[in-house]
Amino acid sequence: MVHDLFTPSIQHTLDLVGIFVFAISGSLLAVRKNLDVFGIVVLAEATALGGGILRDIVIGAVPPAAFTDLGYFLTPLIAAVLVFFLHPQVERINWAVNVFDAAGLGLFCVTGTTKAYSYGLGLTSSAALGVATAVGGGVLRDVIANEVPSLVRWDRDLYAVPAMAGATLVALCIRFSTLNAVTSGTAVVAAFVLRLLAMHFHWRAPRSWNRRTATVEVEQHVE
Repeated sequence: MVHDLFTPSIQHTLDLVGIFVFAISGSLLAVRKNLDVFGIVVLAEATALGGGILRDIVIGAVPPAAFTDLGYFLTPLIAAVLVFFLHPQVERINWAVNVFDAAGLGLFCVTGTTKAYSYGLGLTSSAALGVATAVGGGVLRDVIANEVPSLVRWDRDLYAVPAMAGATLVALCIRFSTLNAVTSGTAVVAAFVLRLLAMHFHWRAPRSWNRRTATVEVEQHVE
């Protein structure tokens, strides 16, 4: 059964790892936006916990895990403190942060899908909620920081697509009764690698087919 795939301790560890790396990315954005310490903590918590809270509310797992386990709140706080004091050093290893963020994306899209299915959702809905778990915190982070969410910006490397790939693989494995530690790990790696490739080669989603050229748009804006 899906709910037997991860033991509670393994599920908890995977959640904390993903929460920590997402909190780092939220804290770094807060520093770049010149926010104070409270703003850094808020963005860290929102980025790390937003997707999981959304998932738990949708599936009826209330109160959400983020409100019943102190570790879920303390982990982003630790990340925020590290960035607050060491952000120049963290910025210098930003490539590593991006790698860990990609790993968190892979973890959350898989664990989010499996948890949604174990609560009775269909395969398509479970996969969609797995994607929401992976990207929801980032969207909330950008909204709070008064930015257009990276998820919908054409000039950002693919982010949701890798999560969709990972969640879809999990749904297919559930459909054909092949979901186990190996196949779920494969889905995590697939989403992780696809995200890394998107960052390396700057893969982006296409825009509308008959879209006007940027030159025309700029000219009309000036007029």
